[in-house]
Amino acid sequence: MLHKTIEESYCFFKNLSSKEKKVFFNHAKRVCFPKGQILFWQGDLCEGILYLETGSLKVYLQNENGDEITLYTLEAGEQCVVNTSSTISSTPALGSAVSLSEISGYILDKNSVKKLMKESLAYQEHMFNIFTLKLTSLATLIEDIKFKPLKTRILSFLKNKKINKIHITHEKIAQNMGTSRVVISRILKDLEKEGELELYRGYIMLHNNK
Repeated sequence: MLHKTIEESYCFFKNLSSKEKKVFFNHAKRVCFPKGQILFWQGDLCEGILYLETGSLKVYLQNENGDEITLYTLEAGEQCVVNTSSTISSTPALGSAVSLSEISGYILDKNSVKKLMKESLAYQEHMFNIFTLKLTSLATLIEDIKFKPLKTRILSFLKNKKINKIHITHEKIAQNMGTSRVVISRILKDLEKEGELELYRGYIMLHNNK
């Protein structure tokens, strides 16, 4: 049943042969981690790729002062390009990853990853697709940071939640925006004055977020 669940989560499985699936499940290690678990640190060498079956995680960059910016979040069925790149190239991870909830899945060791990439066209295509999708996402993030005003980015971030009552701290928004909590609090106050939202302890009420 566990195999069926992860096969449903990752569409590339349907294109693998029985032999290729056997390679995956014979070598993949079943893992479970609690919320708040650091999966790898920026600068670590990853020894395998995580295939997330349940839960979610965040990948972020951090500077020497401890300031951080979220690169992206992952849900079940999505694969981390930072983890993947470090594993297949044996280079330090460009960011850190932490679980946002209890997570479970499989870690496939780098030797098995390379074997599948060499022998399976379907798996190879999947890996190329991962890099294409995530690099596009990162390019968009960089473009937003460089060209869009912070106020616009904050409002877009909140509206993307698709709900009006958003339980989130100013610190959490700051981490996603790559700036300080003080700056975020000031801009949120400005947005409140402009009638875009209302600020409460522990949550933000967004106006007309449909």
